[in-house]
Amino acid sequence: MTASTTPAGGWPVAIAGLGVRLPDRVVTNDDLAEVLDTSDEWIRTRTGIRQRHVAAPEEATSDLAAAAARDALADAGLEAAALAAVIVATTSPDHAVSATAPLVASALGVAVPAFDLNAACSGFVYALRVASGMVATGDGAVLVVGAETLTRVVDPEDRSVAVLFGDGAGAVVLVPDPDARLGPFVLGADGGGASMLWTASGGTRRPFDAEVLADRSHYLTMRGGDVYRNAVVRMTESAREVLELAELSVGDVDLLVGHQANVRILDAVAARLGLPAQLSQVSLDRHGNTSAASIPLALWDAREQGKLRDGDTVLLAAFGAGATWGACLLTWKER
Repeated sequence: MTASTTPAGGWPVAIAGLGVRLPDRVVTNDDLAEVLDTSDEWIRTRTGIRQRHVAAPEEATSDLAAAAARDALADAGLEAAALAAVIVATTSPDHAVSATAPLVASALGVAVPAFDLNAACSGFVYALRVASGMVATGDGAVLVVGAETLTRVVDPEDRSVAVLFGDGAGAVVLVPDPDARLGPFVLGADGGGASMLWTASGGTRRPFDAEVLADRSHYLTMRGGDVYRNAVVRMTESAREVLELAELSVGDVDLLVGHQANVRILDAVAARLGLPAQLSQVSLDRHGNTSAASIPLALWDAREQGKLRDGDTVLLAAFGAGATWGACLLTWKER
């Protein structure tokens, strides 16, 4: 099912600040080839990934999120006291209980509403939808962070998964802006496809115990072919729906920022939309798949590379575990 609840033109909301945090340690494909039956060529040709960042033992998701948040606030020229809420999109929280967002808010020195949102790799788009509604209805500035330490939840011995994921965080500060638009949004989910990308054990369905530890079902698993096919279809469809709702065409899109999972997915989505390949942002070669952090990291890269100009129409699209998917439009505003 898909749904859109925003006005056709979107909300009068803009990104006022953008910040990122990438762990210092970089693991290349050649590094992985030393411990796994793989190679740089095998990984690059199948995924487009060349390297990924890996959190230090003492770093957790909230640490990455708080660092990205501080950078986003500085970029926006705002103090943390200006925030009305903190939303953290993550599927790798510090703790099963409680949420990571209150830890981030505390690290920023504020006591505001703070909560997590878990829609896996679609989480940042989902969180933007929630936050944009809050900003548009008068709550003030809202911080949205996509943050993950996925290298902690994948089996380091499983080459089909371990080579894909990296750690990192990206944050944006949303503010009211009558000259900008965020939306419309199209979001969807199909729980019938949950097992194509999930962690089977460790929750209430099958709690963690010695048997789970022995069969290694507490690690993330993926049916790659199913994920690829569904991601291409869902990201393309939701992107088309968003453009139709906004009464825009593909020719109005200045940049596509898709979830950075696999370069073949990004290429296929752009091709199906009829969008020139050079208008699709690719950052996964340096970051790997960072799930909910991938889109804000890619936005940051695009800005650093001079690909975002004032007034540009940016199309975001994602697909993730759940299965979940979503797309939205935003007007880029120079600050």
